Order: sequence, then structure tokens, then C-alpha cells
Amino acid sequence: PSYIPKSGKKTPWIGYFWSGCAGEYRRGLEIMGIGVIDIDNHECMTLGSIQTPDCKTLDNMDKNLVDWYSSYLISRKDKIQNISRTVVADAFFSKETFVTPMCENDFHVISRFRNDVILYYPTLEQKTGKRGHPKWFDGKIDFASLDLTRCKEYEVNKGKLYGLRVYAKALKRYVSLAIWYPMDGRTDKWQLYFSTDDSMDGREVLDYYRTRFQLEFCFRDGKQHAGITNCQSTDFRKLDFHFNASFAAVNLAKAACKRLGITYSISSCKSFIHNAYMLERFICVFGISPDPQVIDKLFKELILFTARAA
Repeated sequence: PSYIPKSGKKTPWIGYFWSGCAGEYRRGLEIMGIGVIDIDNHECMTLGSIQTPDCKTLDNMDKNLVDWYSSYLISRKDKIQNISRTVVADAFFSKETFVTPMCENDFHVISRFRNDVILYYPTLEQKTGKRGHPKWFDGKIDFASLDLTRCKEYEVNKGKLYGLRVYAKALKRYVSLAIWYPMDGRTDKWQLYFSTDDSMDGREVLDYYRTRFQLEFCFRDGKQHAGITNCQSTDFRKLDFHFNASFAAVNLAKAACKRLGITYSISSCKSFIHNAYMLERFICVFGISPDPQVIDKLFKELILFTARAA
């Protein structure tokens, strides 16, 4: 989800939403974006976005915000699961009311726990053949003094990473946990990443979660360069078209850079396209007819880039 500043009493679904930049709730709109992330190349393409209902609309639906997020993803699961069954979301979504519906619809969720979450070691007891089930789990995990005999350590930069399978009391299920400690050796600043696919190892969980931030870059480029916050319409359909058109522009810029072998920068894309149109305009107005070889050399990166992007 991302906050969009907007005013006007006639704007549909306007309300108070969390703004990460401001660190507080502000009046405006919110959109939820879905992106497809290439784990190996750390690239993201947005599939689309949808506007988040305000509190009054959610009450009429008999849903809360988390319920609405999960129900929207589930409603598009056929399209999403053709690409991937793994959903990566930030720490806000590490709730049982989000994780359970997603898992029941064949998704796996990767997210981050709070530092004070209650987790338990899996039991080491074996079945004895007697009546009754063995213990489901052993003692509570103390992250300040982790039992390293139960963990697998991974080599990572700027810290230590341990992975193990644990029971999450809040989620009522076993998860694969990745515990990251910073390099300075402090044990009060650990970070806990998890996956509901308990067959994943700790390094995979950490890598998947960290690539989630690529979607944040799509929002940044959309807001700074693609005018995602500039629509002044009060029509729901026009707002929806505007938000998705902005993301489509960012996707096209990435695709054009990829095809031409140019390092992606939407600021550079805008400069290329602007310069190409300006030079073409100058030549057209002044009636210049230079050598075709000179034109090819001059416009190799400008006109060609513009044409292919269009």
C-alpha cells in the first residue's frame, strides 16, 4: 500500500491513511500495488494497482483493512499464481488474519515479524507408541541467547544469519525463520524474517524479503517522474486509469532500457526522450537535410530510443 495526497470532499474513498514518509496518518487516498520481482536480477515490474476503500466503505463491507488486502489478492489468484505462488509483504502483513486466508488459497507468504514475537523451537521428541501426541514444540526462543545447536548459520555481509524451523504462536503454524544479527554484535537489534513455506532455508527467506523493496522504487519513480499524484479528477474510474497508466509508463521505461542495453534510470529516460524531440523539432523547423550517416550517429540513442519506447 502507498499513500497518495488528495483533497476534495467529492473524491471517492478519501480518508485517513498511513503515510510512511510523514510517519503519521494523513488525509488522502491509498493504492495497493502488486509487482512481479525477479529475484536474481533484483528487478520489478508492476502488475497493477487498486484504490483502497475508506473506513466507512470497509464497515459497509463488514471487513477491516487486512481482510480487504487478502481478499483482493485472492480474487486475482488465477493470474498471480500463473507467475508465482509466493507473496512477499512487509511487516504490517505478518498477521494471522492475512496469512491464514492466503495459505488456504495455495499462496506462501514471506514477511517480517516484530522483535517481541513469541516463537517456539520444534520438539525433538520421537513417537513412543504410547497414547497421546508428543509435544508439538519445545521452549520459547530467546533471541538474546539463541540455541545455535538448532540453527544453521549462513555467511552474509554486515551481520550474521541463522535459519531454523519454528512454531509461530500468532500464526498458529510452523514457519521457516531467518534471524539476522547486525555486524556490531548487538543482540537487541535482531530482525526476524519468515516464510510459511517451511522447506525454504534462511538465506532464501532473507533474499526474497529484501528484494521486496524493488516495488518501493516503482512507487518512487511513479510519484517523482510519472505523475501518479497529479490527477485532480473526482471520478473513481479516471483515478484508477491514472494510477495504472503511471505504473505502465514506468514499466515501459524499464522495458525500453532493457532492450537497448541502457542502465535503467527513469530520469535518464525522460532526458533522452526530451532531447530527441527537441533535436528533431530543430531539424524540421530549419529545414536541415544533413548526411544520413550523421543523422544515424546523432540520433542512435535518442530517436531510436524514443521510437522503440513509444
